[in-house]
Amino acid sequence: MPMEDIQSLSNDEIASLVLTNKIKDHRLEKLTDPDRAVIIRRAVYSHKLATLPTSNSTTSNSPIDALPHLHSLNYSKVYGANCETVIGYVPLPVGIVGPITLNNQSVYFPMATTEGCLVASTNRGCKAITEGGGAVSVITRDGITRAPCVRMESAKDAALLKLWCEDTTNQSENFVQLKKAFESTTSFGKLEAVNVSIAGRNAYIRLRCFSGDAMGMNMVSKGSLAVIDYLKTIFPSLVLVALSGNVCTDKKAAAMNWIEGRGKSVVVEATIPRDVVVKTLKTTVKAMVSVNINKNLIGSALAGVVGGFNAHASNIVSAVFLATGQDPAQNVESSNCMTLMEETDSGDLWISCTMPSIEVGTVGGGTGLAAQAACLGIVGCRGGGENPGDNAKQLAHVVAAAVMAGGVSLLGA
Repeated sequence: MPMEDIQSLSNDEIASLVLTNKIKDHRLEKLTDPDRAVIIRRAVYSHKLATLPTSNSTTSNSPIDALPHLHSLNYSKVYGANCETVIGYVPLPVGIVGPITLNNQSVYFPMATTEGCLVASTNRGCKAITEGGGAVSVITRDGITRAPCVRMESAKDAALLKLWCEDTTNQSENFVQLKKAFESTTSFGKLEAVNVSIAGRNAYIRLRCFSGDAMGMNMVSKGSLAVIDYLKTIFPSLVLVALSGNVCTDKKAAAMNWIEGRGKSVVVEATIPRDVVVKTLKTTVKAMVSVNINKNLIGSALAGVVGGFNAHASNIVSAVFLATGQDPAQNVESSNCMTLMEETDSGDLWISCTMPSIEVGTVGGGTGLAAQAACLGIVGCRGGGENPGDNAKQLAHVVAAAVMAGGVSLLGA
């Protein structure tokens, strides 16, 4: 159809052409104009999202309706919650990616980025994964951590504190008391583990708690203070040096998170048929496996990375975090990822991403802002889940699958 004929059509008519695959949605800017293309694309994806069974919207409106595309920000939502001394805001373009088949469901997800081709490349990875039957994701651990630093009168006292906190000889009665103190401060938080590291007279008490659909830093911090108060009744000489002793470890590259995990520990995998590798990724299975070994494994080992055995996990994590109201600084540990690839006996490509420390939430923080809440709605996990933690877990699954899609596309470039 000639361009001038397309421009004469209504937005709904053009949207219908996109939905019937007569026009590719990435060509809308050239066929109409950039402003009109956004409006048409919003209509297209509102229709697509409406066909998914995963939407948790309580109204007939599309989650995209709440995603601003004109200049607007409700500053009353920001005050006292997200920023101080506000003078404005920085608009970031948001692209939509998908569908990707994940745990037998079709999922779309948003990415906020200024890096050209990132959304398109991730979409290509989603297409390849879905053509192979989709991805399967499992969460192996779920718990946010805080590690107060306390100082004792002697190294011996610090060691005794460690032995007391980690004692299991009396059916963990000590842990029961710590758990009671911690959970007195929260409705959703559940203390799951206590581990203590010592350095001379210093003790670092790493507390891990389940935090429901919240990312959980405020929750675990309040609970940690209650634990310290209780420990002072057992060890009167104990002095709190810092609520966070940097063994948590928050917003810093750390082997602790890579080995022990923090937030959601996720492993995701997929098998992509070799004909899809050739057709969609424009390469071969053997070439993909070779590049992954030499780049992501050997190259990263030479660089001495911690958790960086991947192509560009932080690219994808950052973009999804910015769109969905996560703490962007936690991209540091949330991007810990090992990507593995193998050629199967039938010549297909098997790929997995192991991500031990994805820190996400669907309530609290930036998730309450309108645009970010709308983006969570696109994923189908806005607000609290039917069961505490369900929505945050779904977001972690999506982040891991998105990283795998972005990685497989880049390695095939």
